[in-house]
Amino acid sequence: MTTDASDAWKQWHEHRVETVSAPYGPLALSGTYWLEDYPDGRIPDIPGTWAADGDTVVLTAAEADGLTVDGQPFSGQVRLVADTGAVDAARVALGERRLVVLVREGIWGIRDFNPAAAARRAFRGIEATAYDPRWSVPGRFTAYEESRTVRVRNADGRERGLGLAGELAFTLDGQELTLQVAVRQDGSLWAVFADATSGDGSIRFRFLYPGAPDAEGRTIVDFNRALLPPCAFADHFICPFPPPGNTLGLAIPAGERTLL
Repeated sequence: MTTDASDAWKQWHEHRVETVSAPYGPLALSGTYWLEDYPDGRIPDIPGTWAADGDTVVLTAAEADGLTVDGQPFSGQVRLVADTGAVDAARVALGERRLVVLVREGIWGIRDFNPAAAARRAFRGIEATAYDPRWSVPGRFTAYEESRTVRVRNADGRERGLGLAGELAFTLDGQELTLQVAVRQDGSLWAVFADATSGDGSIRFRFLYPGAPDAEGRTIVDFNRALLPPCAFADHFICPFPPPGNTLGLAIPAGERTLL
């Protein structure tokens, strides 16, 4: 069983390295620009004029700007909503770059994904601890009566709301622990956590995605698959820091640790 789990972890890790280093993976993010910071609509190194207008972004450009929309050369004006799919499916492009429209708490922004980004060229891999069964334990999820939103600092220095749906309880290294977690669209859980190794042997916080709980709330809490957050790969991500209670007092030397 341990051998099978170890082999599965190795495959997971290899796939993870391939994913983050893909042409439009997190290493390719070369800028995040909030439109409120550019009242004239002119974003550095991105042609056209971009303006928030209610629940859309209005892009105005000339053919000479070199932008494409839906794969076709663009000139004129178009209204854009947030891109929620894969980066390479974003509607607006500039050559190989993809210009992704996003919105956070009503604030519109543009992300510039560039396969030629320096971080992607410099990437050498992810330092991760080999699989150890002691860091994979049963857990039980208990939903809150009502979902909660807490304000937490983000990697860009701003505070934003973090939605939390319940509490995940488990026993690790003889200690009874809990994490506040969100529930994703597919039913799986998401925790932002830190531990005693954070900032000393690993990045300052990490993400964990336990599988969807069963009808009785049971799931597996596997820190072997703890992930570096996107902001570990590019400074332009706005990852949330751990909410209150999600900084664990023990050292968890498992999962992804830092970049090589």
